[in-house]
Amino acid sequence: MRRNSRNRKRNSKNFSNLISHIDTKKFILFMIILFLIFLILFVCFKLGSINRSNSAFNYEISNLDTENISNSTQVSTSNEVSSNTVSDDSERVNNSTTFTIAAIGDVMCHNTQYLDAYNKSTGEYDFSYVFSDIIDYTKIPNLTIGNLETTFAGEAVGYSNYPTFNSPDNIATSLRSIGVDVLSTAGNHALDKGFSGLSRTIDVLNENLIYTTGTNKTQEDQDTILYQYVKGVKIAILSYTYGTNGISIPSDKPYCVNLIDKDLIKSHIEKAKSEDADLIICCMHWGVEYQETPNSEQRELADFLFQNGVDIVLGNHPHTLQPMEKRTVTLEDGSTKDGFIIYALGNFMADQSDVDTRSSIILKLTITKHEDNHILIDDASYTPIYMYKNTSASTHKFKILDMQKTISNYEKGIDTSIGKSMYNTLKSQLTRINDILGT
Repeated sequence: MRRNSRNRKRNSKNFSNLISHIDTKKFILFMIILFLIFLILFVCFKLGSINRSNSAFNYEISNLDTENISNSTQVSTSNEVSSNTVSDDSERVNNSTTFTIAAIGDVMCHNTQYLDAYNKSTGEYDFSYVFSDIIDYTKIPNLTIGNLETTFAGEAVGYSNYPTFNSPDNIATSLRSIGVDVLSTAGNHALDKGFSGLSRTIDVLNENLIYTTGTNKTQEDQDTILYQYVKGVKIAILSYTYGTNGISIPSDKPYCVNLIDKDLIKSHIEKAKSEDADLIICCMHWGVEYQETPNSEQRELADFLFQNGVDIVLGNHPHTLQPMEKRTVTLEDGSTKDGFIIYALGNFMADQSDVDTRSSIILKLTITKHEDNHILIDDASYTPIYMYKNTSASTHKFKILDMQKTISNYEKGIDTSIGKSMYNTLKSQLTRINDILGT
């Protein structure tokens, strides 16, 4: 009985061990199954979370795109009325871009002008009053280009009149305030105060956010094309002069003034084309002073410029207006393009005595770059202007007049302060301008 009892106990113990072993396996299996279930649930949860995040992200992007489209529309609308903004934003219709360029003539400063602009109480110069009548015509266009016929060599050098000009820096400040973006500085007065005066002139203009073309402080500068970007259109602006009034270009700085040299001009045009310029403008300081018609050299150079790839030629130096024309240019490969030239824009600001040197225009070109990159010059219009000098005033004598507005105001009795004699002068000069320009 005792042995049987021990056997029963042994058997019971073996059975318990077996049960225990089986339970351990089940437990392990159960834990594995539970872990897999948990893992599956966790993965499903994460996938659902990602999908929800993606949905939210797509919704945000959709909203952002809508906002961007709305903002883009607002920017385009703003650009239509903004003044003189050089910008990459485009006003596009059927994938074409339309923009405007204004051009003004010679910026000169005789001693009568800077003495008139001097404020004795402050000891400073301010020319801003000269431009109050015409500011909209220079500030509203997308790009405004002018021609400088003086230097900014500094007060220490002494301000001076013809034949070697040096003018107060405030002219640059005032020009920028009316929207001038670029000044052609290659002219016969570029070296009036030597290379140091030429260099300081560039510095003063750049400090006033006016770009220069035609004079250079280094060889690298001469080799670099000036570009302006207007609504995404890349515009190259070149500038050259016939000479420097007999003042020798420094032998160690032959690059400082761009002279009219066909090899130099052609190399610059080719560089601009190789750098994908959409439009090439060339400012030419040429012609005979006080002549209203271009000479044979101007005409021959104009043909050379167009044939080599220039689109627009802006002439200066004669101090009087010369004709303008839009032409269809046929290139060597038989293709055609629009070209525009004004042989001379006359004086923008000056105090020369001849009445014909006091009247000029502000040119406005409307240009479209089409989706095939073809450039069309849609329109060339102008505003006749006159450098008025009120000899009866003690100060602020000078003012550039909008001729048509001034004539109209006089005739309507709105403002008759110019007097009958000046009214008659403006009328005759307006007729002269229209005759020269063929309108």
